[in-house]
Amino acid sequence: MKIGRVTLSDRAAAGIYKDESGPEIERVISNLFEEPVEFVSVLIPDDKELLISQFIRLVDELDCPLVLTTGGTGPSARDITPEATKVVLDKELPGFGEIMRMESYRKVKTAILSRAIAGIRKRSLIVNLPGKPSAISECLSLLGEAIVECLDHIRGYRPTLSNKLHP
Repeated sequence: MKIGRVTLSDRAAAGIYKDESGPEIERVISNLFEEPVEFVSVLIPDDKELLISQFIRLVDELDCPLVLTTGGTGPSARDITPEATKVVLDKELPGFGEIMRMESYRKVKTAILSRAIAGIRKRSLIVNLPGKPSAISECLSLLGEAIVECLDHIRGYRPTLSNKLHP
């Protein structure tokens, strides 16, 4: 399965620090599904138009069934991920953001500041994930079954979940 992975970070894109969130998505997803996964990895600054163009490339041109973003979901002026995501979605799936906020809030009260969303563009699922590696792992383990179910509905394809994250 081909998966688009987009990290949004002005500082990581400028080389000021290393992107740790994107590789964490790859690590967790590789353990989440039994099938081999091919990642199309992108690191960009927090730029709405640039993110929109990447969504179009990953979904419309490369036909990635799943696109995961990390970063840019907070309340600061540069956090534009949900706004860019809304532009390209055909349907929103509010339950993804709701469950991530609810479960994350149990551990970290500031998780309520997340504006992460998810939805469908054509036959692809796009999910905004948090920017912290530990939160990425937690959220993806919560969303695994919903991701599989959604891909089955929109593609007729049902990847097999591994038991590595769900003992």
